[in-house]
Amino acid sequence: MAQRTLRTGLTGSALMRLLAGLTDPQVRWSESRAAFADGLSQWTGWADAIALSAALDRPLAKSPTSGDEEPLRYEEAYAEYQRVRALLARAIVREAGAVGRSPLDAGLGFSPYRQCYVARQQAMDVAIGPLREQVRAALAAGTPELARLAAVDTVMAQVLSNQERRLLATVPLLLEKHFGRLRAALASGAGDGPGSEDGAWLDLFRQDLQAVLLAELELRLQPVEGLVEALRHNEPLRSLS
Repeated sequence: MAQRTLRTGLTGSALMRLLAGLTDPQVRWSESRAAFADGLSQWTGWADAIALSAALDRPLAKSPTSGDEEPLRYEEAYAEYQRVRALLARAIVREAGAVGRSPLDAGLGFSPYRQCYVARQQAMDVAIGPLREQVRAALAAGTPELARLAAVDTVMAQVLSNQERRLLATVPLLLEKHFGRLRAALASGAGDGPGSEDGAWLDLFRQDLQAVLLAELELRLQPVEGLVEALRHNEPLRSLS
């Protein structure tokens, strides 16, 4: 499944819009966004600010590179970015469509869906972290400006990673509440006859589960996308050097 590139910030991401709607369809998105933005201001402390300031103020000196090691080029970085993105997206579509359909999952409620979501989050961690480091290393071997960007990204990843992980860990809890509301609203009309537990409301929930996972994937990939884009702008300069 081809995914549209999202260039919005965290507070304007598709993930946050989806969660706002699933949590309470009546809630105003602007209010939800403002509350979340206020929370972001609490993510960094004074020590983090000092580290970030040091990275921003670092001298614009060319980073040393190994004479035998050619820095990653934009085409290579972009191809690897697209490969990882497509691999993770395909796994999300496959797993979200299959979860809860096994007879072993019958009667377990939200538990199989929680396990599916957490497993996909772990897969994103494992794949995107090394990809980001690889692209960051390519930047560090480029111009002094790109080396500074790589240093800033290193600090930002260290500062925000724990907070981001804590925030994303709450997504399954929000989905569980949505699961309960959807089951109460849609399964109640189907009665208690055979098949009501596996009714259309579960297919609807699987679609929501997939949409939220894909939105989280795009959110997690945004820093990598930005680094790859910076590397693209550096290609003409590298070819002239």
